[in-house]
Amino acid sequence: MKVKEGASVLIVSPDEKTYLVKVHSGKGMGTHLGEVNLGDAIGLEYGERIYSNLRHPFLVLDPTLEDRMMKLKRRTQIIYPKDAGLILLKCGVTNGMRVVECGSGSGALTMALANAVAPTGKVYTYDRREEFSENARQNLENAGYSGYVEFKHREAQAGFDEEDVDVVIIDLPSPWDGVPAAAHALRGGGRIASLSPTYNQVERCVERLEQEGFVLIETIEVLVRTIRVARGKTRPVDRMVGHTGFLTFGTKALPESPLD
Repeated sequence: MKVKEGASVLIVSPDEKTYLVKVHSGKGMGTHLGEVNLGDAIGLEYGERIYSNLRHPFLVLDPTLEDRMMKLKRRTQIIYPKDAGLILLKCGVTNGMRVVECGSGSGALTMALANAVAPTGKVYTYDRREEFSENARQNLENAGYSGYVEFKHREAQAGFDEEDVDVVIIDLPSPWDGVPAAAHALRGGGRIASLSPTYNQVERCVERLEQEGFVLIETIEVLVRTIRVARGKTRPVDRMVGHTGFLTFGTKALPESPLD
């Protein structure tokens, strides 16, 4: 596959620094290893190299969803890929689903959700801060996912416009405030997920989930550790993305029907 004018590409330096940029004729990019003419990438195959004015080779790659999530413009903390991946799997998010996200943030999870529900599904993402919503919208447009997302400004306590949705994701300082609205919006058997950084938030969230009749409630923490591999001295790297938040999941059960 060849690189086209206007495409988003991942540029990788010889020392493996990475840059997510859009390719345009005549557009330059300054680096610690010299100036790179991004227009040189047009017409190349992904995996080929372009060279800085100092003749250092830079690899041109097709960015992954993880690359796009990690390199978007941030106005808030993001939900990391390690957590987003488990949310998608535990909630069964797939093509054609309708998903409500409460707390757009910078749009990292929104991007993952949009990628999963495309091309026939929809993500409805709510945030009370217009500046956050606008930044997330721009990030989704840059990544090419805005057609699968609808942005709305509202507090969770005010409820959601949608009904009979498949999944609701809550990323709020007080997630319990969003649980009643989620219970109303979800179809029977629909899934809910919440991300909270502290134990106290998890406790209150779980209490509200139980009050609203959710079942199969569980809380999980995801830790990822990278291994530095070198013959005779392979070991974990010194730094890692450790605690980012606790993930709480639940399933909406419908009320029992009375026995005859």
